[in-house]
Amino acid sequence: MICVSIGRTRLKMMRAEHEALAKAGAQLVELRLDWLKHVSDISPLLKDRPTPTVFTCRRAEDRGKWKGTEQERMMLLRSAIVDGVDFVDLEVDIAKTVPRYGKTKRLVSYHNFEETPDTLTDIYESLIDQDADVVKIVTMANSPADGVRMLELVASAKKPTVGFCMGEFGLFTRILCGKYGSPFTYASFSSERELAPGQISYRDMIQLYRHHEIKETTKVYGVLGDPIAHSYSPRIHNDAFADQGIDAVYVPFRISEQHFEESLKALRRINVEGYSVTIPHKQRAMQAVDHVDEEVKTIGATNTLYRNNRGIWFAANTDLNAAMTTLREACMKAGWPEGGFKNRKVLILGSGGVARAIGLGIVTGGGQLTIAGRTKAKAKELSEQLKCQYCTWENRGSQTPDVLINCTPIGMFPNMDESPFEQNWMKESMVVFDTIYNPENTLLIKYAKQRNCFVGSGLEMFVQQAAAQYECFTGQKAPLKTMKDSLRTAISPIRK
Repeated sequence: MICVSIGRTRLKMMRAEHEALAKAGAQLVELRLDWLKHVSDISPLLKDRPTPTVFTCRRAEDRGKWKGTEQERMMLLRSAIVDGVDFVDLEVDIAKTVPRYGKTKRLVSYHNFEETPDTLTDIYESLIDQDADVVKIVTMANSPADGVRMLELVASAKKPTVGFCMGEFGLFTRILCGKYGSPFTYASFSSERELAPGQISYRDMIQLYRHHEIKETTKVYGVLGDPIAHSYSPRIHNDAFADQGIDAVYVPFRISEQHFEESLKALRRINVEGYSVTIPHKQRAMQAVDHVDEEVKTIGATNTLYRNNRGIWFAANTDLNAAMTTLREACMKAGWPEGGFKNRKVLILGSGGVARAIGLGIVTGGGQLTIAGRTKAKAKELSEQLKCQYCTWENRGSQTPDVLINCTPIGMFPNMDESPFEQNWMKESMVVFDTIYNPENTLLIKYAKQRNCFVGSGLEMFVQQAAAQYECFTGQKAPLKTMKDSLRTAISPIRK
């Protein structure tokens, strides 16, 4: 179950949003009384309330907005109990001063906005000693290992326990805590109205993560990276699971380089089944598995970690095949035999991991490759490794390639008015492939279409690599159309 938090300054708006949430299917709503500018009579919030309700009034030291006296706050909470509110949230230090009364259930809570203490178990024991119906323990995660400890605490709890971690490092615990026994989790009214660090909107909890379908048997997959908030992988994988009726959920795991090994080791304790891997972990992740595919060894990077039914972990790379599939389709549009680029002049812009993988495919396929990177030393090093040509970034326009491939972030949302290659440098009928997928039609692609070039889309490549990951995870053929439609919807301007 999801408890949706509402914080508004006016009682009328708080009531209106409560009614709107009830119509949207919400089963439990938290009303943050500390947000109200004037709190003289709370009866309009309680009378004929559209859902079961939690009354909460946070002090400033608990990151709340209450500006009255502590005596006034206590009177407000006691009044809510007398009036029969379903739940009242009492901080652990005041719980014993508020006696049980009537049918109101006591939610005794502890919050730590700085860390997840090593003494988590001791803190929990102090909470269950406060005549609680439900215990709530919420801490700040500074690495995924903190979140794992929290989920393990919830799973072993003696009493109904709401437990999760705040912040981006702990976001996965908000989604998964129900799987481990938490009676509910918390969500915000909307993505613009976050009331606590890392809080997810009710819509995303329902539509993106299908929280109401997560249960003890649900398999967990995710994406590893830092940063990770921008990733569209959870959307397309979760939509694919839903399309094929697979009992699984895909969540974001933010992992810093500092805590990489520690975090992966901790996540194995909660049986995560597989990962997509993104910046900056594509090389380091190779060392975290039992078996590394030959292609991964050659490329020097992995974007997929998964385990088989015997528990053996594998590292794969789906970027290269996805890029080559997308590129060959564009080459076929150009009328080149079987989409081949053998003996064709190819210019790659960029010298990062994607450029490395695609460059290897070009060289292997017999293309005449030149690398142009914004960082001279890095581009030159890659050209030496691939045994191909190199030109400076400033001289890229003097090249006359048959195939142009952009592996830089230039032109990516929100900087959509930029292009890494000027239109007047292009020649008609060349093949132009932009690995950026958001937006689908970058300025580079628009230039190319205006010059009657044959284009390859980064969106197509992204979906292809995700589909291959999905097949590694599930052993089933991926629903390509569902995944493509999902990504297009996610990046559309209307949604933003």
